[in-house]
Amino acid sequence: MNSLEETKGIKKGVRGWGIGFRGSLRQITTSDGTLLLRMLREQGEQQTAFPFTERDQRQLASKRSVRTLSGVVEVAVPGEDEDQEDSSEEIPSASDAEASVAPDPEARKSIQVQVQIAEIGAKMGFHIWIPPSDRTKVLDIIEPAHRALFLDALPLNYDENTLDTIRQIDVLWLKGRSMARAFEVEHTTAIYSGILRMADLLALQPNMQIRLHIVAPSERRQKVLREIKRPVFSLLDHGPLYEKCTFLSYESIHAVAQEKFLNHMSDTILDEYEEHALEE
Repeated sequence: MNSLEETKGIKKGVRGWGIGFRGSLRQITTSDGTLLLRMLREQGEQQTAFPFTERDQRQLASKRSVRTLSGVVEVAVPGEDEDQEDSSEEIPSASDAEASVAPDPEARKSIQVQVQIAEIGAKMGFHIWIPPSDRTKVLDIIEPAHRALFLDALPLNYDENTLDTIRQIDVLWLKGRSMARAFEVEHTTAIYSGILRMADLLALQPNMQIRLHIVAPSERRQKVLREIKRPVFSLLDHGPLYEKCTFLSYESIHAVAQEKFLNHMSDTILDEYEEHALEE
């Protein structure tokens, strides 16, 4: 990276530096052009193999097709490691990560909210799905009496594109072989991943009868509701996202979790707390 004038001084591990090279017909310096031409000629002579990384292989495997009324279209379902926004900050090295013994308080808060949502559903008699990446952390906190209601596999009969999307949802409440409610917890700066996942789900299964919720701190309420009303989410073939997806604040989840008789209540109690984008 330091061999090119365009990229000198960029630290190893920094993401997002390649955005400036994605446009066509961008002029570069003569020295950079000479270097790149020499490297291309050497590669043409030596034919050095550059095997795909594990991430490359996952990205290729995620590219699938979906049959629609107008024909077959190609889709790609992002994995959890790809579903994050690029950051201009340097990624910590392994040694830096080991040196930091205190857990990230922001990540810990997100897990705590997942736990509350999961316990509310478990007390109401739902089976609970948590993504594998979070399951151990959640089960470490969950009351032992409720752990039997947590699923290791989804009992759903959908195509792989849909199942891959569903598996990444932060919390699912299920009754038998059907999903009742889905929750995405958005605690960090970016809120797009959860909303995009909900939109992906409806795009893949437009007739799915499920209640969708974005859960976030109260101070993020307006931003979440604005994002849900974006044109890309409002112009879905079978109706706008805001008709099926609502906002629930952390405070609302906490209030529901404090109810003494959740085991005798219906999940419709959430209707009293959810907020719709059209009410904005």
